[in-house]
Amino acid sequence: MTITDNVHDLSNGQKIPALGFGTWEIQGEAATRSVINAIECGYRLIDTAKIYGNEKEVGEGIRASGLPREEIFVTTKLWNEDQGYDSTRLAFETSLKELGLEYIDLYLIHWPATSRRNLSWRAMVDLYKEGLVRSIGVSNYTVRHLNELSKNTEQIPMVNQVEFHPFLYEQQKDLLNYCYDNKILVEAYSPLSRGTKLQDEVVDKIAQKYNVKPTQVLLRWCIQHGTVPLPRSSNINHIRDNFDVFSFELGPEDMATLNGISDGVRVTWDPEGMK
Repeated sequence: MTITDNVHDLSNGQKIPALGFGTWEIQGEAATRSVINAIECGYRLIDTAKIYGNEKEVGEGIRASGLPREEIFVTTKLWNEDQGYDSTRLAFETSLKELGLEYIDLYLIHWPATSRRNLSWRAMVDLYKEGLVRSIGVSNYTVRHLNELSKNTEQIPMVNQVEFHPFLYEQQKDLLNYCYDNKILVEAYSPLSRGTKLQDEVVDKIAQKYNVKPTQVLLRWCIQHGTVPLPRSSNINHIRDNFDVFSFELGPEDMATLNGISDGVRVTWDPEGMK
């Protein structure tokens, strides 16, 4: 990954920006304003989900940006209670209506949380074939979940969105390699570990070396691992700083150092226990 790379090609040929804007826990008017600010700062990938409760406001922000629809890559997700074939299709239609869009660029199964997940995937494949969604994928799937899915479908997910940051690298390395080998793009949510490790001495030292912020080091690390980080913030200064990660590149030694600071602490649920 070089500093000039700012898009990825998904396995179906669709292009996806190399950095996205997350909207978890940003509600109401703040969600609309944050999306507008993010787009003004240069973000072209906007990520939401039904469970976030802000699809309507995110859609309003996208339309208010004034950019043509085709210039914005929009992701939303199927929540656990909606899994199943018919309920997945209904949930998709509801999300599409809430967003106020004619199509969704990427639709994900949010968690492998129920025994209905393979029925949900079958519905998503049909939505994809019908052209209602441009790409489909999963979120929080482990290698075990991906192997299970591959035995039940000919359509491999284009994306797997998972928690990913240096503090979880060792725990996610096998999953990362599996996705690389199977042409599944990894999106990194909580790439800043929800701000819990921004005072880390190793990260801070590397940030000083490059004269950047610790957040920018963490995002750049994700990008150089070939993943798409999805930082989120409602603070315009943080939104702007988080996008400014294409003007420098971490050297091999610094990447290796960051690879070595894993402590295995997650900031969200561990999907490994989801049967």
